[in-house]
Amino acid sequence: MAPRGDRRRERARAARTGVPGRPARGDAVTSAAVPGAGVRGRAAGRRPAHHRHPLVLIHTAAGLTVAVALAVSVRSGVLERPLALAFGVFVAVGELSRWSGAGVREAAPLGAAGALAFALLGENAGHPTQHGAAQVVAVVAGASLLGCVPHVARGRGPVLDHLARRVLTVAFAAVCFQPLHDGGVLDRFGGPAYALLLLALLVLGVLCDVVLAAALAHARTGWPYGPLLRDELRAVPGIGSAVCATGAVIALAVAVVGLWALPLFSLPLLLTLLALRRYAAVRATSRQTIASLARATEIAGYTPPGHARRVAALGVAVGRDLGLSGPELTVLEYAALMHDIGQLSLVDPVPAGATAPLPAREQRRIALLGGAVVRQTGAGEQVAAVVERQADPCAEQPVAARIVRVVNAYDEKVHGAGPGGPLTALEELRLAAAGEYAPEVVEALARVLARASLTPAAGG
Repeated sequence: MAPRGDRRRERARAARTGVPGRPARGDAVTSAAVPGAGVRGRAAGRRPAHHRHPLVLIHTAAGLTVAVALAVSVRSGVLERPLALAFGVFVAVGELSRWSGAGVREAAPLGAAGALAFALLGENAGHPTQHGAAQVVAVVAGASLLGCVPHVARGRGPVLDHLARRVLTVAFAAVCFQPLHDGGVLDRFGGPAYALLLLALLVLGVLCDVVLAAALAHARTGWPYGPLLRDELRAVPGIGSAVCATGAVIALAVAVVGLWALPLFSLPLLLTLLALRRYAAVRATSRQTIASLARATEIAGYTPPGHARRVAALGVAVGRDLGLSGPELTVLEYAALMHDIGQLSLVDPVPAGATAPLPAREQRRIALLGGAVVRQTGAGEQVAAVVERQADPCAEQPVAARIVRVVNAYDEKVHGAGPGGPLTALEELRLAAAGEYAPEVVEALARVLARASLTPAAGG
């Protein structure tokens, strides 16, 4: 006969689903998809079949596009070889300088600008070009592949996703422009109208790349497509606008002065890329500083080793599942890293650093002290507010504070609980007193653990 506690949990699950013994939404978590021995190894590369479909579709479309372009180019021969060689070298150099820093939307902006400029090139030093869309795709695909070889050798990926995006984006721009140019339709456009047309086609090409990038990220991670697309669109005004402007300028300049415009008009984009790399380095240093401060509670023995890191990683995963934007995820990550910093004010450490069982007044006091410390670190007012409000009533908390509270309680319950701890912890969170934990956050946590895409080690 089942123990009384198990029967109570079974009745609660049946009340949520309406079917006795049927798991509720998010209850797909099993011992093979939650923290425990061997979970990470089994979960690596495992995605639901419907998530793999966009990946296969995009890669197949890119492969077929390249095959058709190569067949047409071989049949008709390589036209305007100096032009094809110059742009091929330019794109290859741009791919060689590809940057794989964190949070980078376009890894090879120089290669992207050169490829789009070649797709929208109608004249070379005053003479009409005749290379066509197929040759554009063939040259860009070959040059991009050549430029990616060193990155493949160093294990920097995913290269296939990058190549697929590049090929399909350039093919879209070339198919939109080259037939109109070859048919003489663009002869009616002159001066500003022609420049605006190029810019419009470049913007459409970048939007095509945004859709593909979001689809590939969705297929790789399983995160909701809408928030990923929104983050990609928000990143476009940065490096995306520089790529569009450089591509348009190169296409217009080559039409007037010839191939000398390639190195000359790529300098502004190179300077922009250098500034972005420095900005990213500053942000990385800031994050490392915050992570180091968060370890103060571990070094002092107030919290278990790795607790802040696990809460931050799992919290960001839950935030992505709930559709938080990039800036919101950054605030969430920093707040999760420093959520226990207020425990340094305690005379006697809490056993195992578990604040969830403490009285509400003591939790709020620790949270307020933590927020005051965060303000002194310069992490930002938003981060301090999340740390302060993690002990407030659930209905009054911002989403980030709700996530930190749920994930923190989960990690505390899992710590040292053994193989069955994750399932028990999830059930305890679901059956907690009304208003203690946000139900939508608990269910998002269950979905994240079920996907096993990010799983903190129990007790570690």
